[in-house]
Amino acid sequence: MARSIWNGTITFGLIAVPIKVHSATEDQSVHFHQVHAVDGARIKQKRICSKEGKEVPYKEVAKGYEVRSGRFVVLSQEEIDAAAGERAHLIELEEFVRHEQIDPVFYDRTYYLGAGDDGADAYRLLHEALERSERVGIGRWVFHNREYLAAIRPLENVIVLHTMRFAEELVPAKSLKLQGPSRRPGKRELDMAASLVDALYSPFDPHAFEDSYRERVLALIEAKAKGQEPELPEREAEQEPGDLMAALQASLDASRRPKTTARRG
Repeated sequence: MARSIWNGTITFGLIAVPIKVHSATEDQSVHFHQVHAVDGARIKQKRICSKEGKEVPYKEVAKGYEVRSGRFVVLSQEEIDAAAGERAHLIELEEFVRHEQIDPVFYDRTYYLGAGDDGADAYRLLHEALERSERVGIGRWVFHNREYLAAIRPLENVIVLHTMRFAEELVPAKSLKLQGPSRRPGKRELDMAASLVDALYSPFDPHAFEDSYRERVLALIEAKAKGQEPELPEREAEQEPGDLMAALQASLDASRRPKTTARRG
């Protein structure tokens, strides 16, 4: 079994549920290193003291918060950890809500929760209570030196935790001064758009979508590793806004043709 990344307790009322947290996602991004373009050698990063101009050993590196230009308050890791207080190993469920009341914009990352030591019965109780009530438990979780809003819900036979953004972390759309529509769509346009949405409807299957960009990057890396210089496709010209009705009709016509390929992105 994979090693847990955090051990603690969920509480609701006077019930304590020991848990172990495991990552539910795996980063599949293609990661690159910085290299010297001339000879391909790895570039090393050094920690240089801006005052002394000397390289600083890792053991002498501390965490500082800039309170004003050039003025830092230094905190030890023990001091930072102490700020968590009683929440260092505790997630108290403060309320229970319906899942549809949570806008997806608040969700961040997902974790699996397993039962902690001697916590199987309490874990099963929480799982069944959430499933029967169709509710999501909301609490706070301190992890990696920050506090998250957390949503706890059942997923099949396990409990999952979603980290969530606090309301003040979201940028209000109105603050961006986004350009709004100049006019409302006509009835015929709206009817055709609704027909297109209906024609493209399909039950969501996450396995039907693959990261095609990652596959293309890996294929490019493999080709260059073999000494091949792949031909790069020409950049497509940006599409100019055209006749909206013509585009709707063409889209509807295309949607009625038999689908022959999987949705790969």
